[in-house]
Amino acid sequence: MATMAKGRPRVSRGLLRRREALMGYLFISPYLLSTIVFTIGTILFALYISFNKFNLFTWPPQWVGPDQYLKAFQAVKFRRALVNAFWYFIIVVPVQTSLALALAVMLNVPMRLRQFFRTAFYGPSVTSSVVISMIFWWLYLKTGYLNFFLTNLLGSFGVSFQAVEWLNDPTGLFQMIVQPFGREIPIHYWYLRGPSVTWMAIMFQNIFTTAPTFMIMFLAALQDIPPVLYEAAAIDGATGWRKFWKITLPLLRPVILLIVVLGTIGTLQIFDQVKILTGGGPLNTTLAPVYMIYTETLGVLAPPRVGYAAAMAFILTAIIFVFSFLQRHYIEKGTELYY
Repeated sequence: MATMAKGRPRVSRGLLRRREALMGYLFISPYLLSTIVFTIGTILFALYISFNKFNLFTWPPQWVGPDQYLKAFQAVKFRRALVNAFWYFIIVVPVQTSLALALAVMLNVPMRLRQFFRTAFYGPSVTSSVVISMIFWWLYLKTGYLNFFLTNLLGSFGVSFQAVEWLNDPTGLFQMIVQPFGREIPIHYWYLRGPSVTWMAIMFQNIFTTAPTFMIMFLAALQDIPPVLYEAAAIDGATGWRKFWKITLPLLRPVILLIVVLGTIGTLQIFDQVKILTGGGPLNTTLAPVYMIYTETLGVLAPPRVGYAAAMAFILTAIIFVFSFLQRHYIEKGTELYY
């Protein structure tokens, strides 16, 4: 046996490593090929198309250079869509992050029916966005449940409530604030009117369906915090609120960064709620960049302009990248202490 072992040819470590690497690449080759063809290839093709005048019915594309990007920046509708997305980000991201953290903290303490409440709160997140949008559409009808509830609730206190057309009210938030003082924001200053009633109704729906997902992420992070830290703080006389600010919140900063970045990307990419509920109306107050890219690509309201839509898509990509970079820089700063 010893003689046979000595007679076998030795395989070098380098050859073994190459064989292992080749075997690994063979196993992941289906995923790599699909990524190269359907992701990287699609992105490169879209980038090429963004510099061309092109629709779905003509070939070859006509090279126009950066004109599509300049046209997108000059388009009032696209600027309005970006402003709408900005209001959406300003309101939705802080509210849904704070709500998710509050729910996670409450459901992390020992309590009866804790598993039931976790499941109940998480339910909306696993439901199809189309189904949720249709449910909220019924709620938001002028003769729907929300107006019915508010009418009866305020009526019990002797207050008369006028039903609101939640999905067809272009009145802006700041416009509503200044109206009781006899002021009016002209319509050509649409960017100063603030998010419309309809846009805020869609924001509420998004918060309702997204916060539970982030709640689960916060719950997982809370359970990784060593209990001895809270015990030591209690010995030092720290109260529950002080423990939260000095222990819980600093240790959650990496997760807060992740949730804020994911929330930002999600708010800037909102599409399905706009498509189902409003179609960008009323008066373009719910027009979103992704929905506008969709309509320009398929020619929903006009002849298709694929190159123009691709240019808007890359502008939106750059905006998302800048927002994510700034959030990473300012929120993540110092989080290496908590990993």
